[in-house]
This record gives sequence, structure tokens and C-alpha cells, in this order.
Amino acid sequence: MPSHAPSLTLLGPLALALAAPGAFLPADSHAQSAAQPATLSPVKVQGERGENYKVNEASQAKFTAPLIDTPQSVQVIPQAIIQDTNATSLEDVLRNAPGITFGAGEGGQPLADRPFIRGSSSASNIYVDGIRDAGGQTREIFNLESVEIIRGADSTVGGRGTGGGSINLTSKHAHLGNAASGTLGVGTDRYLRATADGNWQLADHAAFRLNVLGARGDVAGRSDVDYKNFGIAPTISFGLGTPTRASISYYHYQTDGMPDYGVPLTRNTTIETDTGILDVDRDTFYGLYDRDFRKTRADIATIELEHDITSRMTLRNATRYGETINDYVVTNPGDGSRRFDPVSGQWWLQRGTKSRWQKSTMLANVTELSGKLDTGSLQHSYNLGVELSRETTKNAGYTVDTTAGRGCPAVFGANQLDCTPLYSPNPSDPWSGSVTRGPLNLDAKSTTQAAYLFDSIKLSEQFLVNAGVRYDRYRISGLATSGRGATTMTPGDGSWNMFNYQVGLVYKPATNGSIYLSYATASTPPSMSGGDQESLSPTLDELKPEKSRTVELGTKWNVLDERLGLTAAIFETERRDAQIEVEPGIFAQAGKTRVRGLELGISGQITPKWGVYGGYTYMDSKLVQGAYSNVNEGDPLANTPKHSFSLWSTYKVLPPLTVGAGAYYVGKTFGGNQGGAGGGASGVYMPAYWRFDAMAAYQVNKSLTLQLNALNLTDKDYYIRTNGVHHADFGPGRQIILSASLKY
Repeated sequence: MPSHAPSLTLLGPLALALAAPGAFLPADSHAQSAAQPATLSPVKVQGERGENYKVNEASQAKFTAPLIDTPQSVQVIPQAIIQDTNATSLEDVLRNAPGITFGAGEGGQPLADRPFIRGSSSASNIYVDGIRDAGGQTREIFNLESVEIIRGADSTVGGRGTGGGSINLTSKHAHLGNAASGTLGVGTDRYLRATADGNWQLADHAAFRLNVLGARGDVAGRSDVDYKNFGIAPTISFGLGTPTRASISYYHYQTDGMPDYGVPLTRNTTIETDTGILDVDRDTFYGLYDRDFRKTRADIATIELEHDITSRMTLRNATRYGETINDYVVTNPGDGSRRFDPVSGQWWLQRGTKSRWQKSTMLANVTELSGKLDTGSLQHSYNLGVELSRETTKNAGYTVDTTAGRGCPAVFGANQLDCTPLYSPNPSDPWSGSVTRGPLNLDAKSTTQAAYLFDSIKLSEQFLVNAGVRYDRYRISGLATSGRGATTMTPGDGSWNMFNYQVGLVYKPATNGSIYLSYATASTPPSMSGGDQESLSPTLDELKPEKSRTVELGTKWNVLDERLGLTAAIFETERRDAQIEVEPGIFAQAGKTRVRGLELGISGQITPKWGVYGGYTYMDSKLVQGAYSNVNEGDPLANTPKHSFSLWSTYKVLPPLTVGAGAYYVGKTFGGNQGGAGGGASGVYMPAYWRFDAMAAYQVNKSLTLQLNALNLTDKDYYIRTNGVHHADFGPGRQIILSASLKY
């Protein structure tokens, strides 16, 4: 095993806890219902059984109507799907959301979550309990109840955004009653994972909840890439079941592992492949054990207060402070020099590197007044709020000096080091040298003051109107280097006032169904034009926000005694004033993109024994205006497959035995960095692929359940990310995992 292999130090206490009834004991989505979130939380109590795949309401208070009466594409991935599919990361969870892809490690947040929704990067549109979750992170799910996806322009909900949509993570909260659960999983690729979840009622109206995670292993199919993760999330709540409630919560998550920048593309060589991706086996790894590293840390504290002014009016205030660090040096094979050596008769690579030290902080305060009221014959369900926030971002890179290592062939020149055969790299190659963190290349601070109002108005039994408005004053200032290779920090600042709105008309032909038409807008400040993190430039204040708008026509139905939810929508999302590079180093707001498509969804129980969850998405995307470089008008957008499909289904064969299977399809996907850039002309694409998963769960008794998951059952080779410029990342190979879950 390479020297970077993680130890079991973090897992020992958790594994022991699982053996002790009354300590932390496992969760089981098939055995009994999940614990309810505390009412003090900014989330609504959903009241769904643990094994149910259908969710009737979103958690955010900004959703002022049940999902069936919400005129917008909103998908909720519940705890049952997370458990049954053995998801451990946000990327795993979003596999069940067709149409969402992940961008490769490039742009504003390399080696961090970069989801793309409807053709736009949404890395900065991720929220936890309705509050923006800033910083470059790779998110875990051990403290999550569910994941909610909003598709389409939604700046009314979250403020500044990139127009494609957003993702909200719903946390676990303390609740009345005692409960203990935990899971211990072992599997191939050195998989070892333990989670523990305990809830203790401390008094008549107080409770404490603690979630803990320890995990380590290798990425399936890429044994040289490993991880070691630890997380802990305590919450204490007071006043539960009373008109006045308070909660204090803390979230800590850290990782330490070998980073992976995938495999190189074939640019700048005479090597030719149809995809533009170098044709090598999935286990080909270009990193160096002796040099590369990645460490991340997130620490987030939240105080929530909630008071029922009347039985129909509630005031809530939430204050959150968070700090995240993303720290790494990684081999970037796509930036390395590649040359053919006539002596050895093979191609060689001189390893390139990419590095970052990024520290982000966030301080936010949200005050909301929500409730119901009647004005004459009209019935209102409303949410009125004010949001104040401050975010800082500090970036620096590393200088990597190699003093000794594997030598290069003469074709690279005299005394060159750090080379490896292009088709058979060796991560155990010797390396020694220095890794020195350099000065900051970005030191930025942004502030937001926002006010918003949402209202669902019941006009009659058949007609409802859902509307929302939001006004943001956003300002950013600081210092940054401008241009590749620049070392001098220059000031930059800008401020913009952004007004966004959404309006939808809902027609209910029956109580269990709706047909809706909606229109929504979004604004992206110039400092976030790439859709990732905030950035600065000397001429930033001369630019205006990019604008997006979504028109959507859809229908939602709860059928089979409302056990099964069906949704369908057609949409058009348009983005204009997008920044594009009209000439080398010269940018202008001359871009316009458009995505038209169809979305279908299914969730719930076909029969009491047969559960299903999935959907299909069709997206026709193009760069409508703004040809530049090798990208032409009419080219499809990067990271936007035309067809994508997912379906997960379980069946209870016997009272104690449940079996399940999943099928996932992603169509041909072009690579690219920016959410607004065309991707077709680069010639680099990921081929379409099918992936299949399977599971079986056996309930030994009321407390113990065993679950077997087979991920990527056919061991399919496929790519999940490429930036179209430097590299492409393989999806994980086949992995078999056996989990034991206890619940008391």
C-alpha cells in the first residue's frame, strides 16, 4: 500500500459504538420511520415515513405551498433514496437527478463540487437550510435529511445566481424523544465507513442530537486515489413543542487524501482519439505519492430562534458563521509537456501541477416572518424576509520545486526531471523537493443586503397564484492578480442592485393534480460570471449583471391514492449579457445562451411493496450569440447532455427482504469550463453511457438490518467530468458494499 494510506484511527470509536446498544445505533430506511426535524429549524416538518420515496413539501419556508401547488420544477431526494443507494457524497445523491452534471476541476473552484443545472454552473448556488454554503467544498451527506433541487432561474429564492438552478441541503435537527442509530459498512477497494446518530431528550422541551462520521477507502477502479474523512455535527435545541424555540448547531467535516486530476486530453499532440481524451485504462494515475496532497476542512456554527406570534404567524431568525479551507497540490497531466522519444519509442509526459490554498468565511443573518392570512375571499400563505451576509475569499498557490526525481529523456532537454511514460505512469516515482505556499492572488470581501416576499394566493378551489420578489444590493471589493502569470495585486470593486421576480399561475382540475405556467428571473454579478467563486478585476465596475429568465409549463399529479407523484414540464431558460472572450484576454458581455427542454419525474409507491424514483430530462442547448475562439454560434453548451435518465426501484419480496436496482443514462456531453460557453467546437466530449446499480436489504429483527449494494454492477468504464481543455475524470468502477444497520 502506498505511504499515503489512511489509518483506522477515526473509525475505531465509531465501530465500538455500534456494538453497544443505547449508544449510537444504525439507521434503516426499511425498518421504521425516520426521526422528525425539530420545529425550531428553518425547515418544515415533512411527516414522511423513512421508506417513502415521495415528499409532499420542500423544507424551505420560502416555498409557501405544497410541491403539487408550486409552479416550478422542484425535486426532493429523500433520506430513503440516500440510504438505499448507499450515497455518501453530494455527487452520489445527484445521480438520481437527471440533467445535472458535474464540471471538472477547473475554473473558480477546482477539486470541489461544481454541479451544472440546465447548462449553467451552480457551484455557488448551494445552500444549507436555505442559507448560502460558501467556499470550495466536497460535501458529505452524514448530517443530511434530504436534498432539494430547484431548476430554472431562481434568484428570487437565493439571490445572486447563474440562472440554471440551485441545490438546498436539509440538515438533521434535534427532536423530542430518544433515538439511536448507526451504520457500519465494509466493502471492496478498502471501503470502511461508520456513522452514528443519537438523539436524547434532555427535558420536557429540550433535546440534543449528535451525528458522527468516519470513513476511508480508495476510489473504485482507481486504487491509487484514496480518502480519509471525519465529520461531527452536534445540535442542542430548547423549547421544542412550545411557541418559542431555539437551536445551536455546529458542523465540522475534514478530509485528507490523494487528489485526482484524471487523464489528459490529446491536445498539442499528434495523438488522435474520437473523444479528444487520451485512450488509457481507468486505473492509469498520473499523480505522485511523495508530493501530491489534498486537505479540506469546514467549520460552520448556526444559531436559530423561532417564535409563534400567533397560531398563524411565525417569526424566525438564523445567524450562521462558517469557515472552509481547500488546500492541495495535484498533478495536472493536461498541463504537462508531452513529447515522443525516438530512443525509447514511446510518448513521455513531464508532469505539470495545479495547486491552491483557499480560505473562505461567511457570516449571514436571516430574519423571516411567515404564516397565513385572509384578505376577503383570498387566502394567503406568505414568507417575508431580510438577509444580511458577508463573505471573504483568500486564494494562494504553491511553488513546487523539484530537486530530485525521475529523469526525462533527452528530447526534453538536459537535466529535466519529473517525467513518466504517458501511457504507463508510475505514482511511486521518486520525488524530493519543496512545496512553498506563495502570496495571496485573491483577497476579496463581498456583502449582500436583501429583502424578499413570497405569497401563494388561493383565488378559488381551481386557481392559485404563486409570486415572489427579491431585491439585492451586492458589493465586492479587494485585491487580485489579473491575468495568467501575474504577480502584482491590483484593486477591484463593484456594486450592483438586482431585482428579480417569479410568478406562476396554477390551475387545479382535481385536488390531486395541477397544471401551471411560470416565469422567473435571475441575476449573475460580473464577479461570478463563471458560476463558481467570486473574482475581481480592475474594470469590474464597468460591467453589468448577466440576466437569465425561465419560462415553464408543467403539470403535477399525485395518483394511486396519492402514493405516487408524477411530474412533467417543458421549459426555456435563456441567459444574456454573458461574458465571453471576444479576443485573447479581452472580454465583453456579448454572449447569449438558451436551453429548451422537457423534464419528467416519478416518485413514490406503485404498490405498498414497490417503490420507484427517477426521471428523464431532454435539453436542447446552444450558444445563440457571441462566437469566440473556436466556439461558434449554434454550438451546444458544455456539461449539458441532450438526454439523461435515472430510475431507482425497490420491491419487498418478503416481509424482511427488499431488493432494488437502479439504471442511469447520460448522453454525449461536451466539455468546457464556463456555464455560459459553448462546448461543441472544442471537439472534446464524454461518450454516452449506461450505469447499473443493485441492492438487497434483509431485516434480521426490529433493530438490525443488513444491506448489500453493488455500485456500477457491470464495471462500466465511463467519464463523469471533463473541462474540455486539460483533463477528463473517470467514473468509479464496480464496488460491493455490505452494511450493518442498527436502530433503537
